[in-house]
Amino acid sequence: MFELIPRFRSIATRPERDIFDWAFDGFDLPDIFRSEKALTPAFDISETATEIHVKAELPGMDAKEIDITVTGDLLTIKGEKKEEKEEKGQNFHRRERRYGSFSRSFRLPVEVKAASINAGYKDGVLTVTLPKAEAEKARRIEVTS
Repeated sequence: MFELIPRFRSIATRPERDIFDWAFDGFDLPDIFRSEKALTPAFDISETATEIHVKAELPGMDAKEIDITVTGDLLTIKGEKKEEKEEKGQNFHRRERRYGSFSRSFRLPVEVKAASINAGYKDGVLTVTLPKAEAEKARRIEVTS
């Protein structure tokens, strides 16, 4: 029963927030400044000794609608999730699924071998593997006189 009652915090603990923020804290209200069709997929980026791994949740998308580019140290992933055709006479009580296009860019922490990048898409998850380029070894330069 107590799960339905929102927990209230003391206003004094967060003085930078005003009374309206405090009063509506904990309620799931729509963001009126964001487009209802905004699509923002979640990304995970990890690194091993030899590779950088990028995973993105892109459920309901077709692999042909995903575009991946690497320019220097910038990885860009773009795509578009198309809205399913609505049936006439169908009234929605709630629509939470997002449609539309997205573009996300990430700075890579190291140089990668662009020719060896692999990407796969299975069960709504995009996996991109970027092999690291070998760092140039220091070499001694002889000075002549």
